[in-house]
Amino acid sequence: MSQVVITGTGLFTPPHAIDNAALVASFNAWVDAENARHADAIAAGEREPLPHSSTEFIVKASGIHSRYVLDAEGILDPARMRPRLPERGNDVPSLQCEMGLAASRDALDAAGVEATDIELVIVACSNLERPYPAVAVELQDALGAGGYAFDMNVACSSATFAIETAANAIRAGSVKRALVVDPEICSAHLNFRDRDSHFIFGDACTAIVLESEEVATAEERFEILGTRLVTRFSNAIRNNAGFLNRVTDSDPQAIDKLFVQEGRRVFKEVCPLVAALITDHLASLELTGGDLSRLWLHQANRHMNDLIARRVLGHDPSPEQAPIILDRYANTSSAGSIIAFHLHRDDLPRGALGVVCSFGAGYSAGSVVVRRQ
Repeated sequence: MSQVVITGTGLFTPPHAIDNAALVASFNAWVDAENARHADAIAAGEREPLPHSSTEFIVKASGIHSRYVLDAEGILDPARMRPRLPERGNDVPSLQCEMGLAASRDALDAAGVEATDIELVIVACSNLERPYPAVAVELQDALGAGGYAFDMNVACSSATFAIETAANAIRAGSVKRALVVDPEICSAHLNFRDRDSHFIFGDACTAIVLESEEVATAEERFEILGTRLVTRFSNAIRNNAGFLNRVTDSDPQAIDKLFVQEGRRVFKEVCPLVAALITDHLASLELTGGDLSRLWLHQANRHMNDLIARRVLGHDPSPEQAPIILDRYANTSSAGSIIAFHLHRDDLPRGALGVVCSFGAGYSAGSVVVRRQ
């Protein structure tokens, strides 16, 4: 069995940033307009007035201060409140392909690998912009990569599930080099008119190069010691948009066609699931939380990350042990843990151990234990 190493990562950050103050101003302007429109019903007690949002509420609930998006103008327009992303022709690179190209080129440069050396491309993310042809095959063609490519979706855990899939292909000897790409356009499925979630998501794309150790040439390498995945069905996080909507005659603008979740339930059910996954995975490798130098966790909620890290490490995590990037990127779904890994690993000495972990809808969770060579 070939040993698998991560030799390069890349990150595409969109050009527009929206801080909490701007997002709240847009939301509250919409709330005021809605309350004015229904003033008579509110005065008659037939309807409750919509409450304002606030920067304090957002930070307390999530730890998020800002987010990057592909389009800020459409989101901040109280009459629209969704990004404005014009449709592209079939002969023009898709948005996710374009994002993937930028992140992939950085990852390939870091790994010292040519695109022609890649034999497997996996595009893994929460939302794909079309059913087919696969965005991964489009990206493979745009890069000039060889081998084969496919898309996969395991919501916020897509990156870690794809890492295991790519690592298994390398271990089995069917490929020597693989590329995992996570182009997340989360702003397109977020309901910016929902006070409890309008602040959650941002957009980003990450890329990871995985290689058989025998062909890797990069000086910086992270050996994959093991991967472990778990799924458990739950309706607590859901998005009902799909191709059957048009034949069931359902409202394409209905709230359930966007991201919806039961936040408190998710917190109570997911945190112990993830902490147990990591702890059991470490034990199977004869390791404990005390052996870890770093936890690169899914970036959805600061309170979730602190609780999970505390359970795994046995103490409150330092900023270095469990780095947070959601304060400026918000929740970027599957890209979040990879952004944390991309930005917060250079200081680790040789031999240091860490865990990349994602978790989200499904429920799904993935753990990747790595050691810096």
